Amino acid sequence: MEHMVEVHNVSLTIKGHTILDQIHLKLNPGRIYGLIGRNGSGKTVLMKCICGFMHPSIGNILVAGKQIGKDCDFPADTGIIIESPEFLPYHNGYQNLKNIAGLRGQIGTQQIKDAIVAVGLDPNLKLPVRKYSLGMRQRLGLAQAIMENPSLLILDEPMNGLDEDGVRDMRTYLLQLKEQGKTILIASHSAEDIAILCDKTYKLEKGRIIQEPSH
Repeated sequence: MEHMVEVHNVSLTIKGHTILDQIHLKLNPGRIYGLIGRNGSGKTVLMKCICGFMHPSIGNILVAGKQIGKDCDFPADTGIIIESPEFLPYHNGYQNLKNIAGLRGQIGTQQIKDAIVAVGLDPNLKLPVRKYSLGMRQRLGLAQAIMENPSLLILDEPMNGLDEDGVRDMRTYLLQLKEQGKTILIASHSAEDIAILCDKTYKLEKGRIIQEPSH
């Protein structure tokens, strides 16, 4: 597959306000792509459109060759963190991921525990998620995104709330996923994250891409 994601002439208007304006981009396997821009520039909305959570007014989006909203409602084989991950507050991390995994029935206990370990958490921790720090919640969110071994990851501010060690661990892990052939799209306010992780970067301003991929 040459392109994992194809965004063709996508625009989105809500109540007369243009949120996305003629977006074109293509994302290939084995690469990390960055979205940068100020709050309100359209980064999160574009990610939601790729994930099928919102639908463009014009244009179309293909993921793994299937058009979102026509061939499928949501892209299969995709791990997602958009905005703050939400979990059942009185269950521990493992119980939360087990509940989510049960919806699709594709993985078992070992894969769930492996994902929790991969992001630096203890799968046997009994602490309820309501007592997790912001950084622990963010790690659990990434574990949920990667536990079914998806080919595509859509990550909105994945380093949010992590301390220096956590950021370093997460960068290392995302680069490992890239080497495994995953396609990764991240939005970040951190210039350092973008510089270290991304093969190509798109800058959005008022819903338009104003900077083509840097390299």
